[in-house]
Amino acid sequence: MDVQITGAWNFPTRVVTGAGRIAELPEACRTNGLSRPLLVTDQGLAKTDLIAGIVNRVREAGIPLAVFSDVKTNPTEANLTAGVEAFKAGGHDGVIAVGGGSALDVGKCVAFMVAQSRPVWDFEDIGDWWTRANTTGIAPIIAVPTTAGTGSEVGRAGVITREDTHEKKIIFHPMMMPRTAIEDPELAVGLSPFLTMATGMDALSHCFEAYCVKVFHPLADGVALEGMKIVDSYLPRAVENGRDLEARAYMFAAASMGATAFQKGLGAIHSVSHPVGARYDTHHGLTNAVVFPYVLVCNKAAIADKIPHIARALNLPGQDFDAVLSWLLAFRKRLGVPHTLAELGVKETDAGTIAADAVKDPTAGANPRPLTEPEFKQLTLAAIRGDLGS
Repeated sequence: MDVQITGAWNFPTRVVTGAGRIAELPEACRTNGLSRPLLVTDQGLAKTDLIAGIVNRVREAGIPLAVFSDVKTNPTEANLTAGVEAFKAGGHDGVIAVGGGSALDVGKCVAFMVAQSRPVWDFEDIGDWWTRANTTGIAPIIAVPTTAGTGSEVGRAGVITREDTHEKKIIFHPMMMPRTAIEDPELAVGLSPFLTMATGMDALSHCFEAYCVKVFHPLADGVALEGMKIVDSYLPRAVENGRDLEARAYMFAAASMGATAFQKGLGAIHSVSHPVGARYDTHHGLTNAVVFPYVLVCNKAAIADKIPHIARALNLPGQDFDAVLSWLLAFRKRLGVPHTLAELGVKETDAGTIAADAVKDPTAGANPRPLTEPEFKQLTLAAIRGDLGS
């Protein structure tokens, strides 16, 4: 395999991790210049004691803040627009994004878009489109994840669904990177086993796909392999016992590691998952988990050199492709992941449309083997039917 030995490497923001570290949020606000922040979260979390406790903690420290929670599971431009309006109307000077990937992505995009006059779609992660942005006035961000999946707390992008075309778009700018991320495992204790599983599988897919991307980045490769090992060891524990703080802490780390590693790029798992989520409003991490083995089989020949390293990281009894595939299928079954997209409601009649969107998705270009639209359709049909080949 020919690899061009050149690259541009970035590693994440300051991460504060450990049980009880949410107590440091007021100080993080002061350090990063947030004197009147807008707390962005989702509709479900906004009603919980967790958010009430965070709001009270910040206010008791003498820092006034307001809450914006009009955020869907797969956030839309309408959610982003409403958030920008709330930020401006309240005279806020920064964002505290609290929640899973959806809330973090919207919070980051709000902080970015308050400084822009162009439409958000002008900053899609294509080429150097990010250079179109006005950097003056982009608000500082503090990220507080409550799920261990997307790793958005250390990322420079956010995913927003364009409702008129049913497409998920990746909005990117380096200044969307949070200044500080607070990873407190106690904040994830109340997360359901289902959401723990789904978000954890998202972290695994990030590590796996990033490692398989054919880009020279040994730093990210090492992070990705260790991330896979952590998910293998700690995700089942977190699913089985939500109060296992050690498992929760390690899963937060794995999520950040996946997001750090995928600066290399992602691949066809995400290329298919994005249009499925946009059209069917499925959970992103769960969709990744379902699509995962079908993409693995699809990419078999292109990732042959990667498989032994993955197998060794996971301490598998064999180091060939079948050992890795068998591990993945058993791991999914143990966690209760559905085997097919049909179980998520995806129809065969939509396979062509999904494929048309998948081949245009920004993640498609980094897949270890180039896929045409007909090949994406074949892959999608395999995932709908449960066909892993012979």
